[in-house]
Parts: sequence; structure tokens; C-alpha cells
Amino acid sequence: MSERRARRKPGEGGAYAYKTTKGTRYYFKCTVTKSDGTKEPIVRRGFPTETAALKAMREALVKSDKQEWIDPSKQPLGAYLDEWANGLRLAPSTVASYKKNIRLHLKPHLETVPLALLTTVKINTLYRKLETSGRSDHKTGEGLSPRTVRYIHTILRAALQDAVDSDRLAKNPADRANPPTAKQAKAPEMHPWTAAQLRVFLDWSREDGRLYVAWHVLAMTGMRRGELLALRWRDVDLDAHTVRIRRSVGVVRVKGEGVQIKEGDTKTAKPRVADIDEGTAALLKVFKRERGGLALQLARDDALVFGDIEGKHRHPERFSRTFKEHLTRCRKELQSQGVEPPPAIRLHDLRHTHATLLLAKGVPLKVVSERLGHASATVTLTVYAHVLPGNQKDAADTFAALVSGG
Repeated sequence: MSERRARRKPGEGGAYAYKTTKGTRYYFKCTVTKSDGTKEPIVRRGFPTETAALKAMREALVKSDKQEWIDPSKQPLGAYLDEWANGLRLAPSTVASYKKNIRLHLKPHLETVPLALLTTVKINTLYRKLETSGRSDHKTGEGLSPRTVRYIHTILRAALQDAVDSDRLAKNPADRANPPTAKQAKAPEMHPWTAAQLRVFLDWSREDGRLYVAWHVLAMTGMRRGELLALRWRDVDLDAHTVRIRRSVGVVRVKGEGVQIKEGDTKTAKPRVADIDEGTAALLKVFKRERGGLALQLARDDALVFGDIEGKHRHPERFSRTFKEHLTRCRKELQSQGVEPPPAIRLHDLRHTHATLLLAKGVPLKVVSERLGHASATVTLTVYAHVLPGNQKDAADTFAALVSGG
């Protein structure tokens, strides 16, 4: 006979299941002793498992025994945000970004405010301050961009919603706050090249040699920077002319721990396969032989296609700076030769160039969305609606013909 769980004494509490629209969740209830010696029954909800609920209850009872228990609603926002961020199960780079924004932009202004006393007015006041003088780097005194302030709002709103779900707050004061609108926080303007401009750059880069293959593959596939730098030879089928994009590499900065380059899932956490043209496949075959000539391990299946000379991940941000330096040199040389150079763009604009040229040529939206690895075609439509081909004249003539009976 299985051993029965020991019955708890009155006041020790327990964990119980309840149903939500997201599935089964657990809550605990017990009686704690506050710092003034009085006892208070508490209930905390929103735990994903019974084990998690019991663990939280035990922590509350331990603090109760030491008379250190504090009503969570009276917990200072700074302490709560740190606790919340440490419990997130997101990509390391995302967690590091959340922690950085909490440290730089939320805690300096709201750290000591108790959760229960945080109001929508206080949040709006913070957003306006960040917009006018929120910079904390070498440009101290200047305001943060609307996009950054909206991102900070996303972080704070998510943290406070978790406080509501766990019964620390009755309602989320960030729900009715007024961050910059989505229109104000739009992404930086894209500057895609024309096909001719891309061809000029790639022709010049071929002569330069260094990282030419990387620029070529980025332009021909529309991959993200991190996806390219995480690509391994086992992901490249040079006979079938396909590339499996399964991972991405990014920079993770944690205060006191320095900079780390970490590999993780793609942005959507969904692998995809991108077809490559015959010329790109041939180029990669030659490149693989060259890598193997430097060191055999650089051409093995588990080796990074675009790793450094030691086979390690390239630093993504340095990779972007190298592209900028490379393009600057290209422009100067072409101008000195009397040739019209391609305009200056960011590395990410190679991805925009890939999408823009395909859509302008009439390639189906769904196909382009799949190549880019967007979560859905709706995302692609939102980003590139302005470049989708349309024939207003045909539409006008068709409508007029319908009305006139022609």
C-alpha cells in the first residue's frame, strides 16, 4: 500500500487545483504571522504545478516563523521586479534585456514604491520622464526613443499582470497607462537596395574576399544575422540546395557577468527550411573546401559555417560593424572609380532587400513569409505592405466598367 501523505496541522495550509481558460492552475492557502505578531490567512494563486504552490507556501511559512513575512502587495516594486525577472523562462538574451531595462529605467524611479501603491498616474509620469530625459549612458539628459519606452511598458505590464495572476494585486495599473503608440514606436525605417545595387556590392565584395560568402548567403536567403552565425554544415544540404535554419546566436549582457555569446532558438522558436539557388550552393561547396583547407575540424558536420578561425561563434555585433566598415570601403573605392556606389544601409537591410525584391516581383506573400521565418504571413504583410505590387489603374477601370455596365 502506498504511503499516505502526512496530514497537515491546522494553519499549515495546503495546495489545491482550480480550472482556468489556460488549463489547470494551483493555489495555496495558509496562516502566517506578520511582523507585528498578528496572524493572517493568505491565499496565493496562479502556480503552474502543485509542487510550485507548495514550495511558495513553505517559503511563506519559513518567513512567518522568523516574523519576516511581508504582505506581497506591500513589497517594493524593485524587489518584486528582480524576483519576477529571475523566474522568467525565456531566451537568455530576452531575460538579460528585461533585467537591463528594469535596472536602468524602472528601478531608479519606482524601486521603493510598494506594489499596492503603484498607480497608473505614477506609471504615466515615468513614461513622460523617460521620453524627455531617460538616457542613462553617455547621452545622459536626452530622452529615450518612443520604441524603447513602449518596450519598457511591455516589460512592466507583463510583470504586473503576473502579480495580478498570483493575487498580489487586485488589478494591473499598467493596463490603462499611456505609453507611446505603436505608430510612434515604429521600427527604424528600412532601406532596401535595388537588385542592381545589391549586384554591385556583391561583385565588389567577391574581389575583397573576406566574408563575401556570408554577405552573399544573407542576401540570397533573407536570414537573420543570428541565424546565419549559428548555421552548421550539417544544416546545409549542398545536393538538395536547402538550408535548415534551426538556431540563432545572440549577445547576452548581464551586469557583473560580462558579455556572453549564446546560441538558442530562432525568434519564433520554429525551425524552417530555405531553398538556395544553384549558384549559392556552388559557392558554399567551394567555401567548405577552403574552410577544410584551413583546418579539418572547420568543415566537419558540427562545425559552424561562418565561425571564426578557431571554429567559435562570431560576435554578432562585431559582425554588423564589420559589414558597415566593409560597405564604407566599398562606397569609397567605387566613388573614386567614378562608379555609382550602393547607398549606406544596415546589415539587417540585406534581409529587407531579399523580401522587398521578391514581393515586388510578385512572389506569393506566404512563400516570402516562410523564407523569412515570420510567425505568420500577417507579420510579413504588416512590415512590407508598402512594397506589395498593386495596380490601382486596373482597379479603377474595372470598377468603372462594372458601374457603367460595360
